[in-house]
Amino acid sequence: MNLARSSRSGASPSLRNCIEQSIWGRGLTSSELALVLDTASEQVVPAAGWVVQLGDPAEHWLGVVSGLLKMTVGDPGGRLSTLTGAAQGAWFGEGSLLRHEGFRYSVQALRATRVARVPRSTFEALRHRSLPFNHYLQHLMNARLGLFIGLLQTDRLLPADARVARCLASLYNTELYPDPGPCLNLSQAEVALLAGMSRQRTNAALQRLALAGLIELGTRRIMVIDLAGLRAWG
Repeated sequence: MNLARSSRSGASPSLRNCIEQSIWGRGLTSSELALVLDTASEQVVPAAGWVVQLGDPAEHWLGVVSGLLKMTVGDPGGRLSTLTGAAQGAWFGEGSLLRHEGFRYSVQALRATRVARVPRSTFEALRHRSLPFNHYLQHLMNARLGLFIGLLQTDRLLPADARVARCLASLYNTELYPDPGPCLNLSQAEVALLAGMSRQRTNAALQRLALAGLIELGTRRIMVIDLAGLRAWG
């Protein structure tokens, strides 16, 4: 069951800022931007609530206004595997919209999250009108492909420490979302969920990365000291 609630009272200040300051939003004409702001809505999702579930029809292009999401796939037996996280500024769902099919993955909130929803009709209008928007989509899908190839390599070939290191480093993929700055607002439990590992193994890995001088651990925060080191670890 989807626990989210939606609002269609026009673009709120945060939603408006999320769209106007996005890479793709800055490339729109004034009339194209006005169309997006007039038709976009916001979905407020509580922690552990679902944004979309496997098989849901793709009727919106989705973005993270604030909060943190994880994308997962599962099997009929109920086992889940985390694909990646989606932090503030991330946009997703374009593949399902382009293929005119349901979502092939589920998206769940790890904390209370505000989600931007751009309807299919607006998404298609931008595709037909805006060359910069099409260039952005091409760049986005290429970056996402590179991310998933890297995740597959990490999951199959690298030990726990490297999986956690790459998980943290993936949040600095500026091709997918803005640079979050050196301090990640993440709890160790959230890192475990994003990495698809047990909390105990994740905590041990984080401690080893901290001892190596790559990160500094705090209460609900992780200070990244050596991003290049995280990307190369393992």
